[in-house]
Amino acid sequence: MTDSKYFTTTKKGEIFELKAELNSDKKEKKKEAVKKVIASMTVGKDVSALFPDVVNCMQTDNLELKKLVYLYLMNYAKSQPDMAIMAVNTFVKDCEDPNPLIRALAVRTMGCIRVDKITEYLCEPLRKCLKDEDPYVRKTAAVCVAKLHDINAQLVEDQGFLDTLKDLISDSNPMVVANAVAALSEIAESHPSSNLLDLNPQSINKLLTALNECTEWGQIFILDCLANYMPKDDREAQRLSHANSAVVLSAVKVLMKFMEMLSKDLDYYGTLLKKLAPPLVTLLSAEPELQYVALRNINLIVQKRPEILKHEMKVFFVKYNDPIYVKLEKLDIMIRLASQANIAQVLAELKEYATEVDVDFVRKAVRAIGRCAIKVEQSAERCVSTLLDLIQTKVNYVVQEAIVVIKDIFRKYPNKYESVIATLCENLDSLDEPEARAAMIWIVGEYAERIDNADELLESFLEGFHDESTQVQLQLLTAIVKLFLKKPTETQELVQQVLSLATQDSDNPDLRDRGYIYWRLLSTDPVAAKEVVLAEKPLISEETDLIEPTLLDELICYIGTLASVYHKPPSAFVEGGRGVVHKSLPPRTASSESAESPETAPTGAPPGEQPDVIPAQGDLLGDLLNLDLGPPVSGPPLATSSVQMGAVDLLGGGLDSLIGGTNFVAPPTAAVPANLGAPIGSGLSDLFDLTSGVGTLSGSYVAPKAVWLPAMKAKGLEISGTFTRQVGSISMDLQLTNKALQVMTDFAIQFNRNSFGLAPAAPLQVHAPLSPNQTVEISLPLSTVGSVMKMEPLNNLQVAVKNNIDVFYFSTLYPLHILFVEDGKMDRQMFLATWKDIPNENEAQFQIRDCPLNAEAASSKLQSSNIFTVAKRNVEGQDMLYQSLKLTNGIWVLAELRIQPGNPSCTLSLKCRAPEVSQHVYQAYETILKN
Repeated sequence: MTDSKYFTTTKKGEIFELKAELNSDKKEKKKEAVKKVIASMTVGKDVSALFPDVVNCMQTDNLELKKLVYLYLMNYAKSQPDMAIMAVNTFVKDCEDPNPLIRALAVRTMGCIRVDKITEYLCEPLRKCLKDEDPYVRKTAAVCVAKLHDINAQLVEDQGFLDTLKDLISDSNPMVVANAVAALSEIAESHPSSNLLDLNPQSINKLLTALNECTEWGQIFILDCLANYMPKDDREAQRLSHANSAVVLSAVKVLMKFMEMLSKDLDYYGTLLKKLAPPLVTLLSAEPELQYVALRNINLIVQKRPEILKHEMKVFFVKYNDPIYVKLEKLDIMIRLASQANIAQVLAELKEYATEVDVDFVRKAVRAIGRCAIKVEQSAERCVSTLLDLIQTKVNYVVQEAIVVIKDIFRKYPNKYESVIATLCENLDSLDEPEARAAMIWIVGEYAERIDNADELLESFLEGFHDESTQVQLQLLTAIVKLFLKKPTETQELVQQVLSLATQDSDNPDLRDRGYIYWRLLSTDPVAAKEVVLAEKPLISEETDLIEPTLLDELICYIGTLASVYHKPPSAFVEGGRGVVHKSLPPRTASSESAESPETAPTGAPPGEQPDVIPAQGDLLGDLLNLDLGPPVSGPPLATSSVQMGAVDLLGGGLDSLIGGTNFVAPPTAAVPANLGAPIGSGLSDLFDLTSGVGTLSGSYVAPKAVWLPAMKAKGLEISGTFTRQVGSISMDLQLTNKALQVMTDFAIQFNRNSFGLAPAAPLQVHAPLSPNQTVEISLPLSTVGSVMKMEPLNNLQVAVKNNIDVFYFSTLYPLHILFVEDGKMDRQMFLATWKDIPNENEAQFQIRDCPLNAEAASSKLQSSNIFTVAKRNVEGQDMLYQSLKLTNGIWVLAELRIQPGNPSCTLSLKCRAPEVSQHVYQAYETILKN
């Protein structure tokens, strides 16, 4: 019968039965009982009560029973540390057992019991096992040192175990050497500053000797260790190069690293290149998953040294039964290896791929043809004719991809292939993807003088302007401006139409800004506009998707690991407290520099100059992510004012009412176009008597702290907070809690642009490092002179917080009453005149339920939050409170609060020139009155 029987019992009182069986005199019965205990433990039952009885079973010669007891011990030692000490004596005895298997088992278990109390008792047995006569025990003890170092690093160093480990590198047994290297590498990773693996040519030779006799995993440990070695000169590097290619990627990593040290004119360098290709090609005959890993690594190798695989193009040709992820990766490498010698082969292959059924693959194949044209100039003509053939197939997605890549070919080879524009224009109606539409619009705008009906074509796009994506809208705006500069007489109406759509009817700030810039340019200096818009464009580079050179060098050092599959350094995806060491290739020797071929290193280029690479999407994040987390600039916000004045001047008073703040000068009313209406804030200062009735200085209602950023989303940092307004100053009260296992330091904070210009008025001061499980309370003063941008919802605030671990982002809603200023009381006459002056359609009515306050209590509660009662009267048994408040950006809100004695509901009417704030003011009323 199999061991599955142990998992089927679910009797009551089972623990007592097991206890009796564990103390039985019969060995067989004991073994059965321990198996039942392990089975219960495996399915999650708590059998920790049997700890002393199970530990008593350790006194046995039976290896199987001993293994089971040790398994139990590893599981429960952490929850029962006092009991675990009982087992120490047995460990010490087992480490001197004549059977090496038992000695090794004891050492292995010792390393797995992560209990501080007993580690010091284990040092003596471990020291003996590190010098044991049997290699199996020594190799197990080597790994145990790394585990012990993880629990108590100081103890390991004091006991001299690290020196013993270093001695084991010279051991006669290859497996002991491999484990000693693995243990030292593990310890060195958690302590990057320590120089544990101090290799020299003598120890390297010992490692190379052990390499040939190790298991595969042992070889990987040794090869990784070799890859971290920095040779002193190229003579030494040559001697390192007889690495075993059984574990291909690790061997390739070592060779790639040390080839940096070799001069390219050495015969030996050429021999190495030839030797590297076959093992890499062999990897491509494995199953698809392994092929994918191999291809991701080959992609890095080809970017660093394309000459290794330049004659192996055929192995990267796609097979019909390859999965899509392998196909796309092969395609990428084919383009990287394309050259004048093999371009005909590659193009024939790509044309074939473009007729496949897999849409993603076909799209990438069509793009690949375009990339080949840009990379190999001699093939450009053939590529263009291939693309035209594909356009003739009229397959929608093929046509769209072809148009996108032809745009790039025009950029690379101006005035060469423009004869194909007519064919492209025929396919205008079939374009429905933003990228293809944008590319076609760019072509029409750029070559408007060669297209007779360019204005009609662009006008056809203009009809659904607001339904287009931003990319297409921006391109269309630019194209029509280009067309206007080339044919001004025929297209004046068209350009006015697009500028008005972009500036007056659009919510997109990028589009509006570009529209205003063009409008300004065209109205002030058409000659300058021509020079700017129709300037000569730089040629595009052939490889825009290369990995940035310093990152590539780092990734080469991680060949054969996850980093080489993700194409990201480990620090980008490894979480936790261990410091990730940044690796890089050794610097080139002087002899190899002089041997660089003229193509690869132009003589005029300064040393170390890297090719320009277009950054990846992730590097081009918005203003919030572009963290300049230094202290804020002190002094008056002059820059803000001047920028906003400029904005008002440009827009002629048509700014969003929210931006009508206190810190810009509004233009005279006469300058405002009739259709845009008077700007908010233009006449308020003289309409209201601001000096009368300054409110009492007191604190407004403060909401309880809420969790804004949970620890699981911020690598252990939890942020709770609330907003307060006290005596005219706003602050964000934060509570930072460290729920991670490492100390947090270097805190900084930044806000994104928001509706009311809220910004930190001082740096985030966390005076001491934040230890694990520690909480700190901070009050961050805020100002309202930051950059303004209308948010959705209006009171949304996006925040970035940085510490030594990462940058974290969250958003929260601030209550509007923190923006109610102390001089918000209006006199009666002014109140009456303003109420009549604000149009009735700007009035909003709300019900506040469950609010059993009388008029006096409500008025006093609201006054403490800077909502001031201007007048009060009683109409037909109802108390009417007339109130005013003013926001930090100068917007006034007038209110009428109707309270019926005995009725828990009251009615609130709000009037304001910026009606979008009314909903949030109502929420503020409700919050204040109910709390």
